[in-house]
Parts: sequence; C-alpha cells; structure tokens
Amino acid sequence: MDMASHPGPAAQRGTADRAARWADLAAHAEEANAFYAPDMLVPALAHLAQDGTVHLLEASAGDRLIGLMPVIVHPRHGRLPIACAGNWMHEHCFFGAPLIRRGHALEAWRDLIGQLDAASWAPAFLHLQGLDAAGANAAALESLCVEQRRGYREVDRYDRAILRSDLSADAYWEANVRSKKRKEIRRLQKRLADEGQVEQRLLSDPAELADWCDAFLALERAGWKGTEGTALACQPAHAAFFRDACASAFAGGRLHMLRIDLDQRPIAMLANFRHLDGAFSFKIAFDEAMGRFSPGVLIELANLHAVQGDASIAWMDSCAAPDHPMIDSLWSERRTIVQYRIALRGRGPRRLTRNAAFALANGAERLAAMMKGRS
Repeated sequence: MDMASHPGPAAQRGTADRAARWADLAAHAEEANAFYAPDMLVPALAHLAQDGTVHLLEASAGDRLIGLMPVIVHPRHGRLPIACAGNWMHEHCFFGAPLIRRGHALEAWRDLIGQLDAASWAPAFLHLQGLDAAGANAAALESLCVEQRRGYREVDRYDRAILRSDLSADAYWEANVRSKKRKEIRRLQKRLADEGQVEQRLLSDPAELADWCDAFLALERAGWKGTEGTALACQPAHAAFFRDACASAFAGGRLHMLRIDLDQRPIAMLANFRHLDGAFSFKIAFDEAMGRFSPGVLIELANLHAVQGDASIAWMDSCAAPDHPMIDSLWSERRTIVQYRIALRGRGPRRLTRNAAFALANGAERLAAMMKGRS
C-alpha cells in the first residue's frame, strides 16, 4: 500500500514505528541495499526529505511486508520537461534497489508497480536509477514487464568497482595492483612513518562514536568538498543524517568505520555501511595537506585488509563514479549499474497521457542517439 507522502514530525514518528517492520524486511531481503535499510532510510527521511516529497510504497502479502520503495516525483526527465516518478536517491544515496523479501520479488514488484498505476500523484512513467544489472530486482522487474506486456527501456548503464574476492588482502594486492604502484605505496608508508606515530584503527568503542563522526565531518569539510559546498558538514541537516545513520548502524553492528592517525590526529577516514553479507563504501575523507603521502590510497589499503579479514563481509560496493581513477586501480571486479524507464498505466485520460509521455521520452532518446551517431 502507498504509505502516502512524508509530511513532517507526525510522519517521522510513524516512520519510527514502522522501522521494526522495515528491519525485518531488510533482514530477509533478496538484495542488499544499506541505503534503504532502516539504519540509513529513517535518518534520511527525518533530515533530507522535504515535507510532502517522499512517498513510501509498501508491498504486502497478507500481514507480511514484502517490499519497500521510497518514491519521489521529478519535475523533469533529463532534458525533457516531463514530470515522472522515480525511486528516491538523495545526494548521499548510491544504490536504488528496493527492499524486497527473499522469494517474493515478482509479487512485490507487481504490487509496487500496481500502486503507481493507481496513484493520481504519479505522472508519466517510472524512472528507476541505481539498480544492479545482474541483481534479483532487475531480473524480476524485467520479467514482470514481459509478463504484463508493459513497456520498459534500459536508459543507461555503467560499471563501477566492487570488491568481491576470496583472496587474502595481501594476495589480492599482489594479484591486482601493479608492481610499480605497490612499490610506490610502500615508499609512501615509510615516508609517512618518518613524520611521526602512524596508527590504523577500526571503530569498536561506542564511547568514541560521536568523536569519530565529528572528526570525519571536519576532515571532509576541510577539503575540496567543503570548498564546493558538498561536504556533509556544509548543511546541518546532512551532518545530522550522517550522525544518526552512524549511530543506528553502529548499534546494530553494521557500521564499518576506519581511520589513519598521525600522532593521534586523523589524516584519513572512511565510513562503510553493512547490509546482509555485503557492505557499501559510503564516504571517504582525508587531509589534503598530506597529499604527498596519498592518504586516500593508504586508507583504502587499510580498508582492503579490514574487509578481507572479516569473514562476515562477502563483498563491498565502492559506490564510486564510473572510471574512478583511484579505486578502479585497486579493485578489479566491477558491478554494472542500470537505469530503467517503466511505463505506467491508468484509466481514461491518465492512461493516454502516460502512454504519450513514455513514447515521447523513448523517441527523444532514439533521436538523440541518431544525431550523436551522425556527428
């Protein structure tokens, strides 16, 4: 059922009440997505969602929750002045697969898409971003569209780094990083050690959580993200989202936070959020004044050892942009991320309007591809 929009404090209390049902769904999800699990979704709704903008779609089978997808309305679709519905991917969300209960993927998608068909607030079509091309969500969605003879189109795809290997950290490093680069990193580690006492730490003490969050926010803001205004600390609501998400994940044993200190001062930090047997590399921050030591690479090397040394983490998504020069040179596996445009149905004028919008978007895309091919 459509849980309606997110209108403010009352809805926030309701969201907190539903968190237990969401947590049960997350624990039995077909596909991991830490960004839609309660640790991150509840703080995102509380701090990042504008009033009335997020519709929380829940799919049910009897009394059991089998699907959850936050949806917003985009005023435009790319360059086209066509409003459309889309899975909610705020600026700190890097994966968009809905939470769907294991064994119920087709059933859940049928319910979720059916709700959008019936929703008067859902214009044009559904634009889904951030799905794994090889994941259960994408497979079930395509199957449903074929079953219902519903129009769908893959809009875009790209590859990003993922760490998925049974090798030890040392063996992985030897196998996937060039000898020249490994030698350079060893040289940087020795040079950094000459500067003072170097310590690598994984957050384990709850009494240190608040200080670690503060240190991360300060470190990120002191760099280029702070200059561009995109650091979490540049907006109080975004910093509050980060602190609350870290607190919730840490309490559940799902926060994986690392730092490298030089003389007890952090020079590099990263935060990962875990879900099921996987993890998502959320953010990285480092002291740009220490750039000559490549602290970003050094914290990723520490992360490699932490992940490969933890038997409960089977894989980690880098959440990086495509062709990322640093992480792509360290991790050899790739995850293909796709976007879909899904036709929505309706009755009367709404059906005609939605059909026309879907056809227009597809036609504009084909025309752009033709023009690009001729240029």
